[in-house]
Amino acid sequence: MNRFFRLLGPALLLAAQAQAQTPTAPMQPVGRFEIDRTEVTVGQFRAFAEATGTVTAAERAGGGSTYEGGWQQRAGWTWRAPFGTPAQPNEPAVHVTHAEAAAYCRWAGKRLPTDAEWGEAAYTERRASPPPGFSTGRTYPYPTGERPLGANCLGDCGPTASVGNAITSRGRGHAPVATSALGVNGLYDMGGNVWEWVDSGRGPEQRTRGGSWWYGAEQMRDSLVQTKPADTAVVYIGFRCARDLRR
Repeated sequence: MNRFFRLLGPALLLAAQAQAQTPTAPMQPVGRFEIDRTEVTVGQFRAFAEATGTVTAAERAGGGSTYEGGWQQRAGWTWRAPFGTPAQPNEPAVHVTHAEAAAYCRWAGKRLPTDAEWGEAAYTERRASPPPGFSTGRTYPYPTGERPLGANCLGDCGPTASVGNAITSRGRGHAPVATSALGVNGLYDMGGNVWEWVDSGRGPEQRTRGGSWWYGAEQMRDSLVQTKPADTAVVYIGFRCARDLRR
């Protein structure tokens, strides 16, 4: 039996797999824009790569990187095989640079969210009738709400459906999309799982948001933003897309 099936149960597993096969992710309105409900998946990025002939920088270099007392290149680690073995289509696409993430979003008729948009979507509830546990207009300390439980982070977020094959000095790797707890605005994995590229303006450095499976819950807070070289392609960074709300 597939280990994702054991962890998630048949209904949630099938939903996650179906979502991964859609051409682009379903979107959630947040104020004047809408944002992907999940991180862009391997299956979705594959459709882009095949349609455009894109070969990522990590592929051309022979592999992306991980941090092991310093940045270490890992042969064969790419969006196709984040930890050196072929990924499931519903895993988040990682080992992708900021420019490659932006190119995918353009191809999908979207764009990267701005830093301000990402922060609003992650922490401030904009749904008119949110489910119990969330209140319209309230800003939360974590993308999961009052507490970090249900996210995929290191140590203090509770059990997760992580792939469990991270060949690194800590953590268990990312989880398939749509398998963590639904958070603020009905979004998945705005906190934990993988850092997400945002559009923070032109320049050689770009911001990532939300923390990852490599870190504890503290990195999920709005105040903890990381800036990285825009050509970074590592196992901890993925992305999602946004677009102006059509009225």
